[in-house]
Amino acid sequence: MRVAVNLSARQFASRDLRSVVLGALRDSGLPPACLELEITESLMMQSPERAARLLAAFQEDGVRVVLDDFGTGYSSLGYLARFPLSGLKIDRSFVSALEEKPDGHDAAIVRAVVGLSRDMGLELVAEGVESLGQVELLENLGVRIMQGYYFARPSAQWRPLNVPGVR
Repeated sequence: MRVAVNLSARQFASRDLRSVVLGALRDSGLPPACLELEITESLMMQSPERAARLLAAFQEDGVRVVLDDFGTGYSSLGYLARFPLSGLKIDRSFVSALEEKPDGHDAAIVRAVVGLSRDMGLELVAEGVESLGQVELLENLGVRIMQGYYFARPSAQWRPLNVPGVR
């Protein structure tokens, strides 16, 4: 079981994000390997050098970092090789288009991302799965991990990271 936390632009830009995350892990007793920080491509592109250093530090700490909404932003394959990531999350827009056109371009993109993530050793998650049909199509394309309303509604039990100076 993992706890997934989406980081906002303000949180990601915070100079003490790493210490806040490590403090939250220490206070909660959650093992670092059970925490998954989700960031978008646009967050990484705001300051690529800083992002690479921060992601490498989180990796050293044992915290997983996942690229959220993959395929909707910059999607530069060069950045996938440059940043130390644990996984990718295929955006819901690709998932919802699968049922409409199972042999279309979106399916081809999902297949390519499945191969890419497998070859790079990245965990792949499909977001926004809402029907059994989508589950079956994704399984046929090689996706093994999925999330969405089909499985469960998002939890209302959450507590925002307390980053000093960030609301």
